[in-house]
Amino acid sequence: MKKILMIATATAFGAMALASTAQAASVNGVWRTPAGWKVKMYKCGGSYCGKVIGGTKARDTHNPNKALRSRKMVGVRMIWGMKGSNGKYTGKLYNPNDGKVYTGKIKVNSARNMSLSGCALAGLICKSQTWTK
Repeated sequence: MKKILMIATATAFGAMALASTAQAASVNGVWRTPAGWKVKMYKCGGSYCGKVIGGTKARDTHNPNKALRSRKMVGVRMIWGMKGSNGKYTGKLYNPNDGKVYTGKIKVNSARNMSLSGCALAGLICKSQTWTK
């Protein structure tokens, strides 16, 4: 009986460890960019999106649509269509520094750190940033 109790306890702790690992790899939440912007990552349909929610007073001055160049970046969805699992996602990124959309990748490294990269020319040229929660 004591052996069964020990096995059940070990199994419960193992399940909790797996649950905390899965939670650590979550892309959901508010992330801070190197420039100090706050981006909220959230589930949108069958993928993940990211919207600027604070940390900047910048405007979308490089947007290819001239009518949008005076809008504030707060409120702009700059990440969409991110699909994947196990902390690795692929989708689209809007770069407000040049007004272009890139193929993007996110890798959640820990509960408080993720790498985000945007690539052009079929992945030949990429730039990366590390964001923190």
